[in-house]
Amino acid sequence: MVIMEMQSWSKDVFPFVAMVLVECCEMGMITLGKAAMNDGMSNLVYVVYYNALGTLLLLPFLIFHRCRSNMAPITLSILWRFFLLGLLGICLLQVLAYTGIKYSSPTLAAALGNLMPGFTFLLAIIFRMEKLDIRKASSQAKSLGTIVAIIGASIMTLYKGPKLLGSSTLPSHSSHHHSLLSQESNWLLGGLLITITCIMSSGWNILQTDTVKKYPEQMTIVFFTCCFGSIQCAILTLVLERNPEAWMVKPGIGIIAIVFSAVSGSVFRYNVLTWCLDKKGPLYVAMFKPLGMVIAAILGILFLAESLHLGSVIGAVIISAGFYSVLWGKAKEIKSMLEIEDTVCIIDSSSQRSPLLQK
Repeated sequence: MVIMEMQSWSKDVFPFVAMVLVECCEMGMITLGKAAMNDGMSNLVYVVYYNALGTLLLLPFLIFHRCRSNMAPITLSILWRFFLLGLLGICLLQVLAYTGIKYSSPTLAAALGNLMPGFTFLLAIIFRMEKLDIRKASSQAKSLGTIVAIIGASIMTLYKGPKLLGSSTLPSHSSHHHSLLSQESNWLLGGLLITITCIMSSGWNILQTDTVKKYPEQMTIVFFTCCFGSIQCAILTLVLERNPEAWMVKPGIGIIAIVFSAVSGSVFRYNVLTWCLDKKGPLYVAMFKPLGMVIAAILGILFLAESLHLGSVIGAVIISAGFYSVLWGKAKEIKSMLEIEDTVCIIDSSSQRSPLLQK
């Protein structure tokens, strides 16, 4: 009885708690990063420092893991894939993402993150990793969910609406009009950049999935992705960030954000996500995305003095509806595939027994 309860906890409760912690860590990273950028820290330097620190923290784990197990050698083609994963997933994606967060808010970033399943579905069709049969309910649900999610993202980006929660401080009358136009412009730019990163993240997921199939050593993939991404980000920052003082991190929120993001992002989050994907599958992991919106909104209001607007609420609800429509379609598709496999197994077993019956 005790063993069965332990197995139930391991199967159901532990993954649930782990995914809640992952979403809390991810939103904490974004919120602290936003606070550090509000304090004057360069978003480019922030990405370089926390990924470099994360790489150093992952190094002893990689050495220990490779010494204890007989792992496949790293070929040039696999190394090239690591380079591309670092370029797409860290150098370009995170730089654009934190630039978008700098101009908008963590709440918008968390909500637009729900576009990833839809974009992944579209890219998977393009690369023939997914089949689209519009006559089936599963394909209809995934297609409709993708369209609905994109509409919700457009509403969040283009329409802020009246303020519902948050800081009530207003700028002076003389600067109010100019400040309002500036905020609207920054919000649009931030939303556009975050949407681009969602598309890039979907492409990165496809590339990563294919890489894991060719080289199933997840710790090695994570380490080299962070390593190459850190080097690429450093080169890009040296080109774009001309102010040498930007590399100096003041004691305070900047250092806290870097250390927290390195530990929770590079070390904890990647490993826990890998474990949950192995135990429960990608659909289970994706179900926790809307939780990130709630966490980001609460953290933004409490620690960043941000406001929650009507447009964000409406857009988030629409995105969530599209998000779950895609998940429902995918789940129905997987269920149909399993039923077909079971039918084939029954037919095969009956065909193997029939000659004996005839004798």
